[in-house]
This record gives sequence, structure tokens and C-alpha cells, in this order.
Amino acid sequence: MSTVSSVDQAELIRTLPDVLPLLPLKNTILFPYNIVPLSISSEKSVQAVDFSLSEDRMIMLVGQRQPLEEDPGPEDLYTQGTAALIMRMLKLPDGRIRILVQGLARATIEYLSQSDPFMQARITRVEEPEVDQEIEVEALVRNVKDLLDEVVSRGKNISSEVMVIASNLEDPGRLADLTASNLDLKMPEAQQILETADPAERLRNISELLRREVQLLDVQQQLSSQTREEIDRSQREYFLRQQLKTIQEELGEADSLGEEIRAYREQIEDREVSEEAKEEISKQLRRLEHTHPDSAEGAMIRTYLDCITGLPWGRQSADNLDLDNARTVLDEDHFDLEKVKERILEYLAVRKLKDTAKGPILCFIGPPGVGKTSLGRSIARALGRKFVRMSLGGLHDEAEIRGHRRTYIGALTGRIIQGIQQAGTDNPVFMLDEIDKIGSDYRGDPSSALLEVLDPEQNFAFRDHFLGLAYDLSRVLFITTGNLVEPIQPAFLDRMEVLRLSGYTASEKVEIARRHLIPKQLAENGLSEASLRFTRGGLDQVIASYTREAGVRNLEREIAALCRKVAVRVARGNDKQVSMNAQKVKQLLGVPRHSAEELLDRDRVGVATGLAWTAAGGDLMFIEALSLPGRGELLLTGHLGDVMKESAQAALSFARSYANRIKVDSGLRDQDIHIHVPAGSIPKDGPSAGVTIATAIVSIFTGRPVHRSVALTGEITLRGEILAIGGVKEKVLAAKGAAIEAVVLPRLNERDVAEIPRALRKGMTFHYVDDMDELLELALCGSAE
Repeated sequence: MSTVSSVDQAELIRTLPDVLPLLPLKNTILFPYNIVPLSISSEKSVQAVDFSLSEDRMIMLVGQRQPLEEDPGPEDLYTQGTAALIMRMLKLPDGRIRILVQGLARATIEYLSQSDPFMQARITRVEEPEVDQEIEVEALVRNVKDLLDEVVSRGKNISSEVMVIASNLEDPGRLADLTASNLDLKMPEAQQILETADPAERLRNISELLRREVQLLDVQQQLSSQTREEIDRSQREYFLRQQLKTIQEELGEADSLGEEIRAYREQIEDREVSEEAKEEISKQLRRLEHTHPDSAEGAMIRTYLDCITGLPWGRQSADNLDLDNARTVLDEDHFDLEKVKERILEYLAVRKLKDTAKGPILCFIGPPGVGKTSLGRSIARALGRKFVRMSLGGLHDEAEIRGHRRTYIGALTGRIIQGIQQAGTDNPVFMLDEIDKIGSDYRGDPSSALLEVLDPEQNFAFRDHFLGLAYDLSRVLFITTGNLVEPIQPAFLDRMEVLRLSGYTASEKVEIARRHLIPKQLAENGLSEASLRFTRGGLDQVIASYTREAGVRNLEREIAALCRKVAVRVARGNDKQVSMNAQKVKQLLGVPRHSAEELLDRDRVGVATGLAWTAAGGDLMFIEALSLPGRGELLLTGHLGDVMKESAQAALSFARSYANRIKVDSGLRDQDIHIHVPAGSIPKDGPSAGVTIATAIVSIFTGRPVHRSVALTGEITLRGEILAIGGVKEKVLAAKGAAIEAVVLPRLNERDVAEIPRALRKGMTFHYVDDMDELLELALCGSAE
């Protein structure tokens, strides 16, 4: 179908119906005499087009205020639009239709006469007013045509057909509409032009929009020109630098790159750099000489050279080998811990006799708060060495240990080499904290990466992936810490000398508080001894009623809390000394949070007293057994681990065998046995409760009560033999705190009891047994029938 002529269009406008189907437009505005293609997918809009084609092919086009609205209502539409003629229609396979429409005249919507199944509106055609001031209008027409040519000359994409039509138009209204339809105006701006009925006013608005378009195109060209200039400048600088380099070489003058290379060479002249490292440094310096200073490769080479030259090749701190001084320093910082102190003195003695002795790999294992990390700092101070600490808790990536290969963007050395750089010497005290909390995933196993670091037979040639060179770590004194031994990889553990730090007794905690914690907290809270004095009773009260731990971390917190409360009093002007006795502690800290373990009120059948080891120290554990009618099954409750469940099964098998041997009524053996360990929310595991469980079961089989003041611990076999267990000191501490009179231990643990301080063993009786027959005679009341 051809374009409607001016004569035909005038006739169509004259016969324009009062009611037309309405088609909302989302992102475009149609102006009179303009032709645009439209794509329609809405069901309502499709039906409106079909109705229009079945009638006179006329339709009302109006813009939406919100383009994202799928089903617009009257309030979502502009009130003024364009009545148009559908010239062509094409149906697409996906249900959409495409139409070609030509604008006829401006029209205003009076109201919607129909909403479903499609919208119809009663419209009123907008009459354009007569043009006055013909000379001014003619000037506006020429101005708009000139601006339109200028816009095209600055790169605006407007078709040549449109430019030809515009150059031949003299009607101001039609020229304004044609220009507006080709300027890519935003919806509100285009709607404003459409709603301007006066042709002269409309042409003025178009003139302003064209001027703004010219300015935008000027800025765009300027930015593009600046970008090209930057590229040209970079190329020019490169050639100038090459020329400058050639001129400086001819004149014998050094350039900045040459100075940089000489600085790298000077940094390694006074160090014991290996031959391998010297060759690699020379190779990298030659590469740097032939690399553009601002290139990415040049930056990578500089990073690598900074890493190599930043290492303390052969630079060592002098060890203070005075044994008496070392002992004094260690005693100042830590109370007790005799085994650790003796091991450090042994290392110093060997270093004094043999200067080339390799550093040991010490592993401190103990509950939280006993001073493992701070002990590393004290060792460094005693030796006169630098101290470096690296936390391994939650570490998953092997590259954190060995570094990244240089092929990766942003590659760095591992934290071992970084620690050596930080220390500035190649013989620091290097602490690897929390080794029992290392993880592993798809990025590798850091424990395996540490095997080379912590092996004296290998670490003299440790290779970091980023460094790519052998570096000697044999002079480093590595110290590792952890709470538990079990999570540590066996091959990793085999390379270390394990020193166990057990929990502190109450008297040891008092001494630690007096020597270290109280002076520290007084200083941190701005107090002096004249303001606050702790009595022995007050410290005992804090330890017994407000802390329950193997270490002293919580004890320090409670002492800090008391100091703060006294600080408030002093800050208010009351400078009278406070004597922190037991009564004052209760007054300031409130209701006691812990109470001493209490024994059973009497000897009971089926309830045995056991001793348990936890990461936080020892604990008292009452194990209950009960027989129920059933089929001889074993029921276990109390959040028990797999090892403890297996120990309970072994204990039940022994108890049945024992009951059969002493000819106890066999009917009991056919009943279900329920074993329960109180504090069910706390996980429990390990084999050392085996003898306690067996004793409780034998008690219900025989009807003999269990002595409430006898604590049991040991691993049981099916034959009734008792095997050695660990954590003896912690368990004895727990028994002491609960006023236990007698502790029954495996005979193999007699050597462990000998190492416990005599003051701790005072008032307690220790029995050492080989099998359950001996243990049952000590633990059960009465005698076997």
C-alpha cells in the first residue's frame, strides 16, 4: 500500500470518526504525516487492530506514562495522541502482528467508551491555530533546517530521504513534527512536542532541542578525539623513551632503569645468596633490561626481584646463650611449665656446644588458656630472636604455605616466606598456631605442604612455588600449638616433638594470678596496688565459683571485671583501698556461675563415678545403668561417640561373662541394659569410660552398690584386662575438686601419677589395677556371693 497523499489525508481527517479503537504505545510517539512500523503482542491490542481493519482502518495511538505496564488503564495513558491509518498488517507465526501506520492528526481522548475486549475512546481532533508573524516563522523554519544540516554534519544518523523532505517543507507544523520524529527524543519530551498545538511554538521547542543535540555531538567528538590523543601520546612516549635510552648510552649517562638494576645488585652483595639464586637474579635482571618499564611483565619481574632481595639470606640474629638469663626470662613470663623450660635450656646448651645444631620442631599440646602462644614469645625473648606468629586455624589452601606459581595474576609467596621476610633474619622463632584446626579441600592439604617445612632433613632446601629457589629454614626454631593430638595428620605429627601442657591446679592459678594477671589488669585499668588488693580467699572464690577451665583465660577476664568495677569507684573520687575478699567478689560478680562437683548422697546400685578428659580440662562423670524387660539389647544415651559406644558394648560383654562366672541369676542377662551418661547436650567419646560402664552394669547384675567416693578410669578388654589411658593429671584435678577419696587407675598409668605434684596428690589414695576383678573389689560395696 502506498503512502496516503495530502489530499486523501485531508479527506480522512475531515471524516475522522468520534470513536476509535485505542492502541497504547510503550516507547514511541507517532506524529501526524509520519509513518512508523509497530510490533504488537498484547491480546487487547491485537483485537483493537483487527476491529480497525474490519471497519475503516483508523485507530487512535497514545503513549503510556509507564512503559513497563502490561495492562494499562485510563490513568496510565496520556490524554493526547495521534489518530492514524493502518497501511499494512503482517501476522507472525508466534501470534504477534506487525503493522505500518501513518499519523493523520492530533487528537484528545475525552473518555474511554469501552475497556474490554479492547479499548475504545471518544476523541476530539485538535485544530492547529493559524500562524501569525509570518516573517518570524519563516526565520524559524530556516533556522531549524540549518540546525538539522549541522546535526547531520556532526555525525547524527538521519536518512537522506528525510533530509530531502525537510528541505522542501515550508509548513512549520509539519517540519517540527518531522524533525521531532527523527531526533530520538525521550518519551516525555516527544509527548510535550505532540501536545504543543501552535506550530510556531512547536518549531521554537524543536530549535532548542536541535541546539542541545549539536552541543552533545560536539562533546562526543571531543571525547573521542581525546581518546585518540591518549593513544598517540603513549606511542610517542615509547619512541621518545627509546631515543632517550640511546642518547644516554651514547653519552655514558645512567638512566633510571639502570639505577634500579644496580640497586638490586647492591642489595644482595653483602648476603650469603646461593649460587642458584644468583643465577636466577641475573637472569631476571637481564629480562628487566629488555622490558618496557611500564609493561605488566616489568611489574611482575620487579615483584619477584623485590621478594628475592627482601629475604634475609644468611642474616641471623645472635643467640643469647646464657642459660641463667633464659631461665630467668621464662620464669618471669610463665609459672610452672617445667618440662617446656627444661627443653629450651637443653636446646640452648646444645647450641652453646655446637653452633651448627639444627632447630628443633616443638609442638605444645594442651587445653585453651594455659599459655601456649605466649610461651612462644617468651622463648623468642629468652633467645634474643625475632618472633613470628602464623595462625593455621581454618586454613584450607595449600598455596598459603607454598605460595602461588608466577604464571598466575597477582601471585605471591607463601606465608612461611612472608614470615621470614617480616622477621628480617633467617633464624627467628616461628610459631604455627592451632595446627589441629587445619582444614583441607579441593585447593589442597596444608598439612601435607607443611611436611617439608617441619622436617629438619628437608627444610634446609624449602622451595616456595613463587620463589622457585631453595631457601634454608633449618636455622628457624619452629613451635606449633594445638589443643588436641588426634586431628593432626600422623606423618605431620611424626616430625614434631610433642610437649604436653596440662591444666593448672587451683594453687597454681593463684600464683599465676598474683604474679602475672593481677599486675597486668591493674595497669590496663589505671589502678595501683594502693587502690585494690586481692586476698587469697578472694582469688580462691573467683577460681572455684566463677571459672571452670584448665587454663587462666577466663580467670583473667573475671579479674579484669573486678578491676573495672573498682575503677568506677576510684573515678568517682573514692581512693580508699579495696580488699577483694570472697564476700566482696560475690557482691561484685553476682551469683556464682559454677559450683564444685558434688558426690552422690549415698552409694547406689548401677551408678558409677568416672573421670573424663576434655579439651578444657578434667571432669567428673556419673554413668548410670538400668535393666529393663526386653531381649538383651544395649541402649545408649547421652550424646556418645563411636569409640565410647564400642567401649560400652565391650563392657556389657564382660559384665555378662562375669555374671555367668559368679553364677548370678541368668534372668537379668536376658533383659535390656540402658546406659546413660548425664549432660546429654555435651558430646562424649573415648575408651577410658569402659571400666566405669562395666562397673555400673556388674552393679545391677549383682545388686551391689558402687562406692560413691571411688573414681574410676581405664579402657576395658573383653577378657577384663584394663589398659592405660591419657589425661591423668586433668582427671586427678577433677577428682581433687570433687573431694574424691580414692582413684582407681590402670597399673600402666602409675608412672603418670608420679609426675603429678605432691601437693595435688595429698589427701587422695591411688589404686593401680590390672584387671576388672581387682577393680570391682575396690569399687563395689560388700562382697561377691
